[in-house]
This record gives sequence, C-alpha cells and structure tokens, in this order.
Amino acid sequence: MPAPSPTWQFESDIVHQGAQWIIGLDEVGRGCLAGPVTLGAAAFRADLIGTDTIPEGLKDSKLLSERRREALIEPIAQWAAAVGTGSCSNTEIDEWGISSCLGVAALRALETVERDLLEKYPQDFYERVRVAVILDGPHDYITPAMSMVHAPTIPVIPRVYTQVKADQQCASVAAASVYAKVQRDHTMLHIAQDNPQWAAYAWGKNKGYGSAQHRAALKEHGPTPYHRISWKLG
Repeated sequence: MPAPSPTWQFESDIVHQGAQWIIGLDEVGRGCLAGPVTLGAAAFRADLIGTDTIPEGLKDSKLLSERRREALIEPIAQWAAAVGTGSCSNTEIDEWGISSCLGVAALRALETVERDLLEKYPQDFYERVRVAVILDGPHDYITPAMSMVHAPTIPVIPRVYTQVKADQQCASVAAASVYAKVQRDHTMLHIAQDNPQWAAYAWGKNKGYGSAQHRAALKEHGPTPYHRISWKLG
C-alpha cells in the first residue's frame, strides 16, 4: 500500500491554538559517515494553511526518487513563504556530538528562514509574532541547543512541537524534508566533483552514507577530512 500523502491536519490543529506562522523542519544526513548533517525549514502563514494547494506528488523525501525530489524544489520554493537550510559540518559533529549538531543546524535553518520572513513580510513577522515549529521525530533537540555558545540568535523563539513521522504526515515538514535532501545531496556531489582523488568513496552515489563501496574504500584508504572520525567507520 502506498504511503499516504501529507496533509495540513497537524498544522491546522496548531493554528487553532494561536500560532500565526508554522515552520516545518526535517533533517537529512544524521546517519552518514561523511559530510554535514542538514536541516531544512519551510515556513507558512497560518491564515493560508488548509487553503493553499499542496504541490502534486509531495511526500517525505525518502519516498521519492532523486528526479522527483529535484522536480519539486521550484514548486516548494514558490509555495512556501520561505525555505532554507542549516548545517553542521563533520568536524562540528566530531566536536559537539550529533544531538547538539541537530539542534544547532535547526537553529541555523530557522535563522535563515525567519530573517527572510522579516524582510519579506515586515508587517506580519515581528518579534512578538507567535511562531510554531513542527519537528520530525519524538525529541525536541532545538530548545537545548539555544543555550549553546555556537548557536545563532534567531529573531523569534518558536514553540516546538514534535511529531513522529511528521515528514510523511505534515505538508510543511514534507516540504522541508525534500528541500533539505536536495540541498545536502548537491553539497556532497560538489565535494565529490571537487575532489577526484577521493572517487573511491563514491560520494556521488551514496552521498556519504555507509554503502558497501564507501566502507570498502575506508578500509583500504582510511578517512578523509570530510569523514566523521569520532564515528565507527569500519
């Protein structure tokens, strides 16, 4: 049975609680051996939620082909009020740990999107506006990260909602999922193209995940400056 398409139901419930803006967030690259972890963010004005037409074919990025994800980027960018990403590098992951980096990357994505909203909608997005974030998964890793010295200062502190499988159920999070996946894939492709000496790791194909070819190259050649050396790489 095919996975259901995302809807506005969860976002609508949050709007009924008083939120004026909804920002969906999702991560990609958490389990990779190389490269950054990336959070995507997609923002929507509350009074349009439930009325806007969700782009045809939008689903969690893991359920879409690479070609379909690429085709959705422009419709998502035109549909959302703002979209953006935030990342933590492999060296930051080694230094701070993946949980802290998920939070910092999320805050970097939020900073990008919120500052975009401040510029585009100065009358509707301001310091006392009520912003809600929907975070895929059971854990709020954003709130603890706000106290980190490396965390950016975001214009508006949101209320964080967590939802398991939000990337499959919530339209805003599905949009963030696709946007994050495409942007991170492009990053890994560029790293691979700029470093032909590391072709054995096949980042153009595996995007830094632990494929058999990637692990075999690690065993033979060892880690590169883009690997998470604090992880079990063997």
